[in-house]
Amino acid sequence: MHENWQLNGMKQDQQGITNDWQLMQKLIHDVVIKEVKNVPTNYGYLTEIFRQDWNLDKFGMDQVFQAVLEPGGASAWHAHAITTDRLFISYGRVRIVLYDSRKDSPTLGLVNEFRFGSERPAMLVIPPTVWHGIENIKDGPSIVTNVVDHAYHYEGPDHYRLPIDTPEIPYKFRTAGRVDSLGGVTHK
Repeated sequence: MHENWQLNGMKQDQQGITNDWQLMQKLIHDVVIKEVKNVPTNYGYLTEIFRQDWNLDKFGMDQVFQAVLEPGGASAWHAHAITTDRLFISYGRVRIVLYDSRKDSPTLGLVNEFRFGSERPAMLVIPPTVWHGIENIKDGPSIVTNVVDHAYHYEGPDHYRLPIDTPEIPYKFRTAGRVDSLGGVTHK
């Protein structure tokens, strides 16, 4: 049935959330999401970032750092051989995309895409060897905090990169930025 408002090539959105706003996509094996709620205060709001008693994974904490992504800024693609990333987004809005290239994984070839930030803060646990990229999709800066189980090793970083437009990963970021020398993207 073709109604007078429909246009050629249009596609209906697929369901992405349940009626109680829970994400529906199948998660890459060993990926964990812990959404948190902001606590209104007299001065603004408080947001818990990480608690060991959340039992998100079995790994300890060795370093905490934050990255500020400017509007349109992105860092993709990267993975770690031994480090678990725990990304927490509490300010701005970012798109985080994961790709599972692990040959022995039950979710080999799966892509996950998430949007988290001020409105919907969350801790996203990314296991070692899962490729991921982050893109700021807000008009202002976004802040990403990372609570890792292995601190950055300056002499031999556990950090592996592919270009943002690699054909090895079946996902294309929408950023209009340009690739920097580390494989990330900087705003034009």
